[in-house]
Amino acid sequence: MNEPGFGSLLDHETMTERVAAGEGPGWVRRHFESFTDGLTGERNGSPFPCHFGTNAARRGDLLFSAVPSLTDPAALFDLRDALLEYLDVYGDHADLAPLVAFFAPPAGSFTEADWHEALWHVLQFLHVNDPEPWPGDVPTTPDDERWEFCFGGEPMFPTSRAPFYEDRASRYSPVGLEITFQPRSLFDGLTHDTEAGRRAREVIQGRLAEYDGVCPHADLGDWGVEGDREWRQYLFSADEAQFPDECPLTVTPEVTAMDDPRAATDGGRP
Repeated sequence: MNEPGFGSLLDHETMTERVAAGEGPGWVRRHFESFTDGLTGERNGSPFPCHFGTNAARRGDLLFSAVPSLTDPAALFDLRDALLEYLDVYGDHADLAPLVAFFAPPAGSFTEADWHEALWHVLQFLHVNDPEPWPGDVPTTPDDERWEFCFGGEPMFPTSRAPFYEDRASRYSPVGLEITFQPRSLFDGLTHDTEAGRRAREVIQGRLAEYDGVCPHADLGDWGVEGDREWRQYLFSADEAQFPDECPLTVTPEVTAMDDPRAATDGGRP
C-alpha cells in the first residue's frame, strides 16, 4: 500500500497529502476534490444520502486508487492488483473502508450509453482476470435477486458515478467514471431483513429525495429482495433508452485469469 504514484492502493491520508502537494495529473485532484465535497458537503440543505460513506470520509477511513484509462490493459491490471490488495487489508484497516477508484476522463465525448459500456468493460476485465473462482453460493445469472458482482472470492457492490447525470447529484461525477467497491461483508447486520437495515434505508432514501431534488430511482432496491436486481443499481439510468437491455457481464464460474502480460516485459507495474 501507498506505493509511489496513484495507481496502487492508497489510504486516505496518503491520497490527501499527494493531492495537496500537487502530485499527479489534474484529473486525480479534480476527482478527489469533487468526491470529498460531495460526501461531506450539502445540497438543497441536505447532507449526502449515505451517512456511512460520509462518516468514513470524515474519519479518513476510505481507500483509493486512480486508473489512467478505461480500456488500457496495463491500467486495468493495476486496478485488479489494487483491488486484490484491498481485499487483503480492508477488514483490518477500518470498520467501514470501501475502495474508491477514479478513472481518467476519456479523450472524446461520451454518451450515457458509452458510460454504461465503460463500466461493464471494467467489471468484465476484472472478472476475466480474477485469480479466484466465482463463489459457489452466488448465482451466475444476473437476473436473480441473489446475484451480485464478485471478485477475489468476495461478493461486492460496485456503486458508480458518472458525468451524464443532470438531476441525480448523488450519482454525479463531473470528471469521469468513479467506482466504489463495497464488499458484501460491509453490510453485515444492515440487510433489508434487519431492523438496523430498515432504519438505515429510511434515512438514506429520505435524504436522497432531498439531496437529488428528485424521487429515488425506480431501480433502487435491496439484495435478495424478489424483483430487485443488483446490476441495475451499479450505474443508474438517466435515459432508459441508453441503458443495457440485459446485464452485459458474462460470468464464468471457473478461473480464467492468464499470466499478467506485464511480467514478461517489465516485471510488474508500468
